[in-house]
Amino acid sequence: MKKSILVVALTTAVPLLLLSAEPSAFGAGDLNNPEPYGLTSNEKVILDTKKKLHKVVVKSNNQANEVDSLRERIDGLQSVVESLSRKAHKNKISLQKLEESNELKSQNSDEYEKRLSDVVQSNTDNIEKTKKIVAEMTVLLDSINKDYVTKAEFNSLVKDVNKFKELMAKELKSGTPTKVKSKKSSVDLYNEAKKMYDKKYYTKAIENYEILIKRNYKPAYSHYMIGEMNYKRKNYANALSYFKKSSALYSKAKYMPKLMLHSAISMEKTGDKKHASAFYKAIVTKYPNSAEAKEAKKHL
Repeated sequence: MKKSILVVALTTAVPLLLLSAEPSAFGAGDLNNPEPYGLTSNEKVILDTKKKLHKVVVKSNNQANEVDSLRERIDGLQSVVESLSRKAHKNKISLQKLEESNELKSQNSDEYEKRLSDVVQSNTDNIEKTKKIVAEMTVLLDSINKDYVTKAEFNSLVKDVNKFKELMAKELKSGTPTKVKSKKSSVDLYNEAKKMYDKKYYTKAIENYEILIKRNYKPAYSHYMIGEMNYKRKNYANALSYFKKSSALYSKAKYMPKLMLHSAISMEKTGDKKHASAFYKAIVTKYPNSAEAKEAKKHL
């Protein structure tokens, strides 16, 4: 009895584990993903701008740290210079006294030579300290000059930031509902869109599905259908964007096998073979007897 229970538990757990590992179109277009995929053209520009901004921020922070270090070194150098100046002044006075003391020179030339030697040695040590500090300052300045953000780089950054703002504004605007002027009912628009799709009048069909989305009438299916038409037009990045939204709205739709297959193919077409492979495997695992699974195996 215990053995049979264990077998049932294992057979139940394995599919659950496989399904939990299934990739989802939810992740497509996620700019916070370390390896984002399924990006629209706008999202690609936004991601590239974010990377540039990050590099400039890091560069700016490094420069700020180096400038702070430079200030500290300059303060230290100033103290050393002031100390050297005081010592030089004292040495000058000592030498003057020695020169004026003809009596000391004549009576005790050895003492004179000793004191003169001490003064010379002190000056030599101070000069060596100054050279060392100057060498360190030179290295630091070279480092700052190497990483310095030029005016051209700064202007380029400003342009990127402005472009980033414009794209973000467009993205936000595209997601803002607008008033629909069509007098047709949602059911009539839905049926008309299907007829247009069957006749391959994709432009008109997409317009109708967009209106249905704004009316919140079958939004998951409408996103899926627009994704399909973008897929057929080979607009793979846009197709992924709509597939992503459709699966987020309703992940148990009967068209999910085809949605996942076309998502995988779109990823492969855009060069994202890693995530495409993961989707193909997920289709085979979750829908093993489907036509989409057979097609997925061919790609694997």
